[in-house]
Amino acid sequence: MADDTIQKMGVHSTTHIDAPWHYSPTTNGKKSKTIDEIPLEWCYGEGLVIDMKHKADFDPITVLDIEVFLKEQNLTIKEGMIILIKTGRDIYNGTKDFHKVGTGMSAQATEWLIDKGIKVMGIDAWGWDLPLPYMLKKAKETGNAELFWEAHLVGQQKEYCHMEQLINLDALPYSGFKIAVFPLKIVGASAAPARVVALFE
Repeated sequence: MADDTIQKMGVHSTTHIDAPWHYSPTTNGKKSKTIDEIPLEWCYGEGLVIDMKHKADFDPITVLDIEVFLKEQNLTIKEGMIILIKTGRDIYNGTKDFHKVGTGMSAQATEWLIDKGIKVMGIDAWGWDLPLPYMLKKAKETGNAELFWEAHLVGQQKEYCHMEQLINLDALPYSGFKIAVFPLKIVGASAAPARVVALFE
């Protein structure tokens, strides 16, 4: 007989979406939403891929990087879109070095997307920020703790969710599709594994 059980796993394992509660207990002075409190309408919308595969490891993605890409491709960010950042680092997914390589979002670029009306955004790297070992090293070298999780910490003031460890973004065009994000509804959790699906009409 098959053992139909899910073994112990963290809510930040595999492809997942982080709730505002993950970044801070409060967002702009109000209690942050946990994953079960995320409005479902945030989780479905027009998708847009931002191609950042050219970015070197440890070189953060800036507002200028995104603006240049949008201009070159004649694309526009609209309120309510779900933005997918393609870095190509999903090729390391499942390897022991996945968390050590890649680019990541700067705090300024994250805030810029939120100010454009984006509530859900995601990346195909291990994390939304620059790689964890790199951030640790830089924070120790400079004594500046603000270098640690700087893009995550935007969530202390501005409400948003980000997805990490997306895969197969190369299979998508830059626009012309919808994205549906289906997180497990785990009461009080800071994140949840998610099935992220592109839909073409």
